Amino acid sequence: MAAPDSWVKSRNHFLADRTKDSMKFGAVHLEVTHKEKSLWFYRDIIGLQLRKENGYLEMGTDTETLVVLHPTAKLPKKQRYSGLYHFAIHLQSEAEFARVLARLISNRYPVSPTDHTISKAIYLDDPDGITVEITFETPGRFSQYIAKNGRLLSLDTDGTERLASAPLDVGSLMQIVPHDGIQKPLPVDTVIGHIHLYVGDLQKANEFYKKIGFEEHYFVPRMKFADLSAGGIFKHRMAINTWQGPHAPQPPDSTARMKHFTIKYVSENGLKSALANVPEFEKTDEGYVVSDPSGIRIILTTED
Repeated sequence: MAAPDSWVKSRNHFLADRTKDSMKFGAVHLEVTHKEKSLWFYRDIIGLQLRKENGYLEMGTDTETLVVLHPTAKLPKKQRYSGLYHFAIHLQSEAEFARVLARLISNRYPVSPTDHTISKAIYLDDPDGITVEITFETPGRFSQYIAKNGRLLSLDTDGTERLASAPLDVGSLMQIVPHDGIQKPLPVDTVIGHIHLYVGDLQKANEFYKKIGFEEHYFVPRMKFADLSAGGIFKHRMAINTWQGPHAPQPPDSTARMKHFTIKYVSENGLKSALANVPEFEKTDEGYVVSDPSGIRIILTTED
C-alpha cells in the first residue's frame, strides 16, 4: 500500500549516507537596545564569551564569534514583521546541553524545554524579545515529519508518532550535568546550527533558499511552514514560515532585530553557484551581501 501523501519523505531518504553539510552558518548579527543587558544575557545566562568590543560586542567561544551585538536599537522586537523567528546555538554533547539547562534553571530564567525528536531544545528570549534556541542534535531518533489532523508530528525511528514539539525530559538531563560546574562557558565546538525565519511569501522564500544551496526537506503550505537541509544527516538547517502574516514587511528601523546572518560555503564552487542564482549582490570585506524575497540580509562567504 502506498504511503500517505503527508509522509513526504521515506525513512531511507532521511538516513541516506550524506554526513557533511555543504554550508555552515557564521555569525548572527543582532541590533539590540542595551549593551550591558545584552552582555549579561549572552555571557552570564547563555555562556558565550566576550571576544571583542568596539562599539559592538562579539560573543562566542575561545575560537569563533557566533553572535555580534550592535547596541543601535531604540525599541524592543516587534511582532507582525518578517525577519528572525529564532537562531539556534548547537552544542555537540548532551552533557554540555544539560549543563546549559542547569545554569538556566539555577538562574531562574524563563525557558521552554522542548523535545523535537530530531533534536532537544531550550527556547528563551533575550532582553529585547529576540528568541534564542539552544540545541542538541539527535537525528538518530528521527525518521520523518507527518502532517496529521492539522498538527505537525515527528515519526521516531521505532515508528512512534510524537508531537513535533513535545515536553523535554528535564529530570533525565539533570542526571548527566557535568560535575565541574554549571557556570563554565560554552565549549569551542559550539556552533550556530540552524536559522528559522519569518517570511512574507513561503513559496518564494523556499525557492530562494534552494537556489543558494539548501535542499528541500519538508514543504507544507497548509501549515505555512517549510524546512530545508544543507545536505547532511541533520536536516533542520533552515526553516521558514509565514506565521507573522502573508507579505509581512521588514521591521521598522530602530527596533531590535536581526541585522543579518552569515552562510559559509564549504567550497568555492558552492559560493559561486549561489551567487549565480541570486538577482543581485554586493561585494564587501565580509563577503557577498544578498537579500531574500522578504528583504532579510545574508552575507555569503566561504569557510576560512
